[in-house]
Amino acid sequence: METPSHEPVPFGAWPSPLSARQVHTSSTRRSGARVDGDTLLWLEARPADDGRTTLVRLRDGVTEDLSLPGQDVRTRFHEYGGGEVGAAADTVVYTVFGDQRVWCVAPGEAPRPITPDVGGALRFSCLRVDPARRAVFCLREDQRDPDAEPVTSLVRLDLDGTDDPGTELVAGRIRPLDAPEELAADVDSPPDFVADHVLSPDGRRLAWLSWNHPRMAWDGTWLWVGDLDDAGDLHDVRLVAGSEQESLEQPRWLDDQRLTYLSDVTGWSLHQVVDVTTGPPEPHALHDLELDHGQPRWRPDQSSYDVLADGRLVTTVTSAGRHHLAVLDPTTGESRAVASPLTFVVDVRVLGPDHVVCQACFADRPAELVTVDLRDGTTTPVGGLAWAAVDPGLVSLPEAVDWTSDDGATAHGFLYPPANAAVSAPDGDLPPLVVTLHGGPTSAAIPAHTADRAFWTSRGFAVLDVNYAGSTGYGRAYRRRLDGVWGIADVADAATGARHLADTGRVDGTRMAITGGSAGGFTVLRALTTTDVFTAGASHFGISDLTALVLDTHKLESRYPWGLVAPWPSGREVYEARSPLRDVDRLAAPLILLQGTDDRVVPPVQAEAMAAAVRERGLPVALVMFEGEGHGFRQVANRVRALESELSFYGQVWGFEPAGDLSVVEVENLPPTRGEAGGSGGTGG
Repeated sequence: METPSHEPVPFGAWPSPLSARQVHTSSTRRSGARVDGDTLLWLEARPADDGRTTLVRLRDGVTEDLSLPGQDVRTRFHEYGGGEVGAAADTVVYTVFGDQRVWCVAPGEAPRPITPDVGGALRFSCLRVDPARRAVFCLREDQRDPDAEPVTSLVRLDLDGTDDPGTELVAGRIRPLDAPEELAADVDSPPDFVADHVLSPDGRRLAWLSWNHPRMAWDGTWLWVGDLDDAGDLHDVRLVAGSEQESLEQPRWLDDQRLTYLSDVTGWSLHQVVDVTTGPPEPHALHDLELDHGQPRWRPDQSSYDVLADGRLVTTVTSAGRHHLAVLDPTTGESRAVASPLTFVVDVRVLGPDHVVCQACFADRPAELVTVDLRDGTTTPVGGLAWAAVDPGLVSLPEAVDWTSDDGATAHGFLYPPANAAVSAPDGDLPPLVVTLHGGPTSAAIPAHTADRAFWTSRGFAVLDVNYAGSTGYGRAYRRRLDGVWGIADVADAATGARHLADTGRVDGTRMAITGGSAGGFTVLRALTTTDVFTAGASHFGISDLTALVLDTHKLESRYPWGLVAPWPSGREVYEARSPLRDVDRLAAPLILLQGTDDRVVPPVQAEAMAAAVRERGLPVALVMFEGEGHGFRQVANRVRALESELSFYGQVWGFEPAGDLSVVEVENLPPTRGEAGGSGGTGG
């Protein structure tokens, strides 16, 4: 970019070449790589295809669409999806979003469904193709009984069938909707959840994970192994690792007898190995590094590491919030870091003796699906396909920042200062701050360039992405900092982080906004109703009523608040007291709510109730509903509208005119002078 040559422009009102539409249509998003011999498969979300996801195959140098035109390759398993694709010996299976049926693509055959059409009431994931048995071992979520919770089971599908609902191998626990909450489940009970099963190389054994309410997968997990007969039925099922206080992740076979997996028994997710043929099994750790090597299992079939042909492991490692790859020798425990520009890594899959394929993030360019040469760290976009180049003048490099929170703990985040080489600000002007909050709340803020973040920094905003209490990547103890204090510790971390930047002269303390989705949206609403730090907020499908959440959400998270807030129903008073909707009389800052009408995780009634309460108080509020969207927005037009609405909202409540041609969101109860253009100062509320 050229050196600025025009008059200074106040922070926040900078003209930017990056429009909201460009943010969401600049390039195809590729993810979910799978490897089948020399064949590589991945998922593509193409901007021109209105949010649908296409399954793509690269074989013998030829790239082709494998799913049929109009199909959306996505599962609604546990509402968040994951594990949509499986492949072996040139046979590929995948799930289609509309009816949730599993489809098969076999050599010489036209694509065909192999599961029945029951209106999406059967949802499949973690598809493991077994060519020898002509079967698929997979997870099934059964929602056919309206009077019971969905049942998660490990099942076997017939590759040659057309309407096979699955033969149960590990039957999930059936809980009537009106069952008393004291109906406990232990290791000997049928599981509430099953995940991440893997076939041994010789096909004679199957390993899998399970856990039960009220725990989540990252609280306490068990690892099981069973023998398979020629028909694919399980025998001699035995427990080999895990407990109610130990989280296990991602079993992988080192050979036909030994399993490796991740365990946080030491407080850090580290690699363990167990010989399943000995009795009783005695797991042992491969190393004792105080660094996380895995991620919480929100979705099945995530791959934080993989096994190379020579038995070494290639694994992700998190240090100070940043990821890198390392090669671990299980015989010696020695770990060698792979030097590369990656800052965050998802779905690592071995591709040959010295390469892996993964979805990678970078500090200075958008995420890509890449191959990585483990010898020298060279990264190459998959299939030669790459994102459009980013103008260096618009790149805001992440700066790691730490600060002391209210409880005395050190909180973490990444600061992205304004970046637009074609514009300058007046002397003495300070940028407005947007504090961003990830969901989960066990997810993580990652140091990476994203187009939506550049949308803000190129307009003169500073962005603080907070790894608040409960975040992943800093060990089990940091994640457990949120236990029982959700809506308190996370709010404190965000608020003290914003104050830290204002007190050190990095941002304008009168123009600090907080924004987040899902669990992050809850923290937004709590921050606006319990602190006076922020002068605007944006809740994307956020939780406003904890009582409504615990009574009306999907199975995976139905007991999640027990650990974050209090057991239910004995802790009802805590839920009431900590619900932002019950504390709206303390709200003193303008609020915008963005919500999908088909959201099952956080139903739209929560956003509507919050908007009504704010409206009744006479405070500035905007409610933007997105028809047909669930928990997160997929349609390009809706994602564009959400981003533009948030910018328009900040402009109106802070009294400045955003640059560019963008839609203007309607803000109710906005004082006439507040919506007028001009200046970069002012406060909200």
